[in-house]
Amino acid sequence: MAGTNLLTLLDDITTLLDDIATMSKVATKKTAGVLGDDLALNAQQVTGVSADRELPVVWAVAKGSFLNKAILVPAALLISVWLPWLITPLLMIGGLFLCFEGAEKLVEKFLPHPQSDVMTETENLDLAEYEKQKVKGAIRTDFILSAEIIVITLGTVAGASLVNQALVLSVIAVIMTIGVYGLVAGIVKLDDAGLYLLTQAQQTGNRFKELLGKGLLAAAPRLMAFLAFAGTVAMFLVGGGILVHGISVLHHLQILVTKFALINLGTVGEVLAPLLFDGVLGILAGALVVLIHHAVVSMKTKKPAN
Repeated sequence: MAGTNLLTLLDDITTLLDDIATMSKVATKKTAGVLGDDLALNAQQVTGVSADRELPVVWAVAKGSFLNKAILVPAALLISVWLPWLITPLLMIGGLFLCFEGAEKLVEKFLPHPQSDVMTETENLDLAEYEKQKVKGAIRTDFILSAEIIVITLGTVAGASLVNQALVLSVIAVIMTIGVYGLVAGIVKLDDAGLYLLTQAQQTGNRFKELLGKGLLAAAPRLMAFLAFAGTVAMFLVGGGILVHGISVLHHLQILVTKFALINLGTVGEVLAPLLFDGVLGILAGALVVLIHHAVVSMKTKKPAN
């Protein structure tokens, strides 16, 4: 009798693990696009840090990401049970914030602040404070992207039991965090790998290592520049995508635009149309929030007339 109960228990555990593995694979596929954006955004966020502090900064952001998910997983489960209607508005706020951050980057690039303000800000920031701000910004952005990943995963396992939902969310949270920040760490240390290979080549006379080292050194700054650009684009794509899926009118409009592109441009149009729609919407939404933000700030800082 005891042996039969043990076998039954083992069979139940095996079935449970198999279900979790299957649902995790499905959730991973559905969140793959967000993960690409997450990688680009986080690699961009740690640029500008001194070489000897790159890995500590990545580790600090990774710890913040784990904390984000430790908050988001139980919060998502509780909200899905007690306040399911709240998930979409919270995601919309996060999407608007991503659009706002992307628009702020464009404003800073194409409409820079007066030189005196830039000088004052730079003088008041030491390296430690600059690093702290970079980490805070990266963790803040990670929170929004992590929330989207958690919600997408939650939608994938909506029909499962609460235990299965919790296990799948936990598996996705851990795997995604390790994967993203492992890749980010590898990307930011490409130049160091190139220098190491060049040193080895000088000692051994290995031509292949020399060429590979030079290639990595040449590729590293270009890759970081591309990721900085891709990270800003990702803010608009992810933020705009959240708004589109949260507002039914925009979602239907996107479907119409995609159908029109399919008829006139074929498969390429069908693929590009939703991305362009999300991106343009993200830029417009971000620009609107930036205008409102700067108007509010101006009103607060405006001195009252004597």
